[in-house]
Amino acid sequence: MKVLYKSLVLIFILIVHLSFSQQTPIDFSDPSHNFTVWNGSTFVILPGPVDSNNETGQFFRSDSMDEQGYYIDLNRPIDLDIEDEITMRFYAFDANAHDIVVKLENGANPNVEVIVTTPVNPSAWSDLTFDFSTVGGTGAYSRLVIRIDDGSNIPGAFRIDDINDGNVASDPNAIDIEYTDLVWADEFDSTIPAAVDGAKWHHQTTGPNGGQWFNGEQQHYTDRLDNSFVENGFLNVVAKRETFMQDGVTLDYTSARLNSKFAFTYGRVDVRAKLPAGDGTWPAIWTLGKNVSEVGAYWQTQGFGTTSWPACGEIDIMEHGLGATNHTSSAIHTPSSFGNTVNTDSQLISDVANNFHIYSVNWSPNQITFLVDGIAFYTYNPPVKNASTWPFDLEQYFILNVAMGGIAGTIDPTFTQSPMVIDYVRVYQNTLSTDELNINNIRVFPNPASTEINIQTNINIDYVEVYDIFGKLVLKESKTVNSIKIGSLSSGMYLLNIYSEGKKAVKKVLIN
Repeated sequence: MKVLYKSLVLIFILIVHLSFSQQTPIDFSDPSHNFTVWNGSTFVILPGPVDSNNETGQFFRSDSMDEQGYYIDLNRPIDLDIEDEITMRFYAFDANAHDIVVKLENGANPNVEVIVTTPVNPSAWSDLTFDFSTVGGTGAYSRLVIRIDDGSNIPGAFRIDDINDGNVASDPNAIDIEYTDLVWADEFDSTIPAAVDGAKWHHQTTGPNGGQWFNGEQQHYTDRLDNSFVENGFLNVVAKRETFMQDGVTLDYTSARLNSKFAFTYGRVDVRAKLPAGDGTWPAIWTLGKNVSEVGAYWQTQGFGTTSWPACGEIDIMEHGLGATNHTSSAIHTPSSFGNTVNTDSQLISDVANNFHIYSVNWSPNQITFLVDGIAFYTYNPPVKNASTWPFDLEQYFILNVAMGGIAGTIDPTFTQSPMVIDYVRVYQNTLSTDELNINNIRVFPNPASTEINIQTNINIDYVEVYDIFGKLVLKESKTVNSIKIGSLSSGMYLLNIYSEGKKAVKKVLIN
């Protein structure tokens, strides 16, 4: 839920997804191995000129400008301190030598480039090496630029393949730190209609934009049970059509905006939710810096509001309504990119209004990774972390709200009301304790396992618990705890908690 948008165009989000999901090696086997072009050049992925089963990049240089080129933004930077050579294969159809420039940009150090002249090798592949130690290259860079034949006005098509800096392809969204200790939660356990827990949540109702909210939104936020309540184990944040005056402004919709009275730095957040239905609804699960200066925000009222947006940092765990139905997005807002931020990704998931999904973020000192139903799909990891790109070394707090209209588009004229229904909000961190068991004294086998897990140790075990990756307790055993039957559990990763005399050890187990 952006505090202030300049504009939002869905196709821009999709283009950003393509250009920010890259890493070396680049072999053009994936459609997302796509280069952006400038000054009349073009790029396309085509079957190889020698082996038609091998995809290659065709880089075409026109005769329109002396300098033309191609670039790709990498989510895993090229680090010259680890490997200072970049290699590629180059194919020319003509009998000429060509000057190839590889330039690295968007790093902490100045941009660097190396030029290599190809051998005369018509209709054949040549292996090229770009040695950045020759130009004093150091540090990490997240943009790779290629230029061919600067200063030439002769058009030509060339093929490039297997661009590499010595890395092996890896999951760009791999979790770097797993947080396993539940430190804060709201399970919304009331069985009868009740107000939200005032010890955990604050209603933010004052519109900071002259009694209204930014982005052209059409709702007032209230603290009434009509707009937010707990019932049957769920929190309901309800957007309603009704004429309502507040702060001297009359609007046609009401809703609720909850601030958590809990703030934290680093951890994993899981929120299980169903989203409201109807065009123009804009539900969001997100965080802002505890230091944000915003009228009526809980931490502002507690004296922490010292920093304006976006310098406080914003983590959008989930937004819906900014694209097609069932199209959810996650985003990061910092001084380096905010509003129509480039740091975003989105995906289609199943029936968000009728199906619960678990919207998660894993926030470490190194990166912020977004997940839906346990599957990571976007990671923010800027190569340079400073106040402009990474205001995420300070505490953030939750906001749960449903806005109406504005950036979310025209509201369905038949809309009456619809809730965002939340089953739970959970926060996990890794707490340090002197009461931890010595994990080296415990052996768990087999691992992976399919029917049974054995625990071998010289300590007396009081009981064991098995949790799934969402933090749900799925099995507890207090008898014969040297072996556990796990045949009823689905395949996947689990956490095995072993308890003895008030101490605990945690082992990861894989069930297949």
